Amino acid sequence: MKANLVDIKNKKIYPVKLTIENKIIKDIQKIDEKLDTYILPGFVDAHIHIESSMLIPSEFAKIAIKHGTVATVSDPHEIANVLGIDGVNFMIENGKKSGFKFYFGASPCVPATSFETSGAVLGVDEIEKLLKRDDIYFLSEVMNFPGVINGDKDMLSKIELAKKYNKPIDGHCPGLRGEDLDKYIKAGITTDHEAFSYEEAKEKLEKGMKIQIREGSAAKNYEALHPLIDEYYEDLMFCSDDKHPNDLVKGHINELVKRSLKNGYDLFKILQIACINPVKHYNLDVGLLQLGDKADFIEVNNLEEFKILKTFINGKCVYDKDTYLDNIEVENINNFNTFTKNISEFEFPKCDKYHIIDAIDGELITKDELKHTDIPNIKEDILYISVVNRYQNAKPAIALVNGFGLKKGAIASSVAHDSHNVIAVGADKESLLKAINKVIENKGGICAVGDEVKFLGLEIAGLMSKANPYEVAKQYENIDNYVKNILGSTLNAPFMTLSFMALLVIPEIKLSDKGLFDVKSFHFIKECGV
Repeated sequence: MKANLVDIKNKKIYPVKLTIENKIIKDIQKIDEKLDTYILPGFVDAHIHIESSMLIPSEFAKIAIKHGTVATVSDPHEIANVLGIDGVNFMIENGKKSGFKFYFGASPCVPATSFETSGAVLGVDEIEKLLKRDDIYFLSEVMNFPGVINGDKDMLSKIELAKKYNKPIDGHCPGLRGEDLDKYIKAGITTDHEAFSYEEAKEKLEKGMKIQIREGSAAKNYEALHPLIDEYYEDLMFCSDDKHPNDLVKGHINELVKRSLKNGYDLFKILQIACINPVKHYNLDVGLLQLGDKADFIEVNNLEEFKILKTFINGKCVYDKDTYLDNIEVENINNFNTFTKNISEFEFPKCDKYHIIDAIDGELITKDELKHTDIPNIKEDILYISVVNRYQNAKPAIALVNGFGLKKGAIASSVAHDSHNVIAVGADKESLLKAINKVIENKGGICAVGDEVKFLGLEIAGLMSKANPYEVAKQYENIDNYVKNILGSTLNAPFMTLSFMALLVIPEIKLSDKGLFDVKSFHFIKECGV
């Protein structure tokens, strides 16, 4: 094929004739012709949980290739919390059959903490079994940063195994600074995708970490971090972390490339971040448009619009106005063992003051607010929040939350990081119960209850659907719009925000299936604010 080659390594653009043979770039011949289109290495998402797209890997790939993505660095942490190594194997095998380049890691924090109920545990022995494998490329995000800092034996043993097998170690340390950050880095952590301020990210970069600039469905850090691009482009990557299906349809890493161009950054610096750095850092078998490389690249209309015309993986055109990836049959795999609940299980103590989880739009962090209030208090946006153990029959945990803006009804989901119990927010107990029971009856899904009941089934581990990706995206968009336009939520991504209200390693206050949890002190909060 003929096109203008964007040579990122040498920072040049020139017309070439490209010859591909047996998946490999056999020849790159400079030619003296005026050509209209441009070829460049494909984009790589440097940190993503495929499960959060609500799509199995093979269906995720059908959308990603349309945006010029050829590979992802994928943490199977979500399905590992539900199904352990069986879940990891499912993701790897389905990904291998897809024709897309998925690179999975070994998740060391399953469960993320001991203060919640998960479906599986990946101990030191399980992590070593995974890290020995050629199809496991890194130790996934080390979320238990207090454990690293305080010398937790289990956590440090897993990190040492990654060093033993010469595999990179991913970080997860929101807000970590100073001496504690020094200890965390010294342990061997190489990346972080949780930096949410310029100052924090700069300190981490200057101390030797690589920063993954995240733009997901809930957490959006590009605006805060993009000023780092000029000076630190060699140590930056782009990632989405968690991307819901309707957002994935709209764009992927290509959107961050286009935004960076509009912000005036140098083209080659941007493409170094989007295409080169993840491949080098994780030692991925992804071609970079050099002689002898695997033929993984994209063709675009120009270097302003960046409209993807074609995507090639291993020399095969997998996208050219249509998707050329096979449909893959999969069997359902799940772990869901609780029964439907009744209203009496959602009793709430009467207190002078209540701890209220203050959810923040576009952030994973929450604030802890202690105040006197009627419950629920829809006028002041103080609603019920509940987490229900999905792995065994147990009494639901219930607390109060601010920030969702529901004027009526309830929403519920079996996507609840990281143990993926059932989580719900409601304006009244009856709606809360109805939404939770709908998810339980179907062994996974997302639900909105108002005058109507809207539901999307997630039959694979209660996290993913094996249906057509565009149909899943359409269903999700319909439910999302219902929650915003009819139930009144003020959040940009209510279900994504909901899913992080049980993540006990993100400050300041969260709810697990065992109760309200203070992340700062790493202890449960007793009833009535004690």
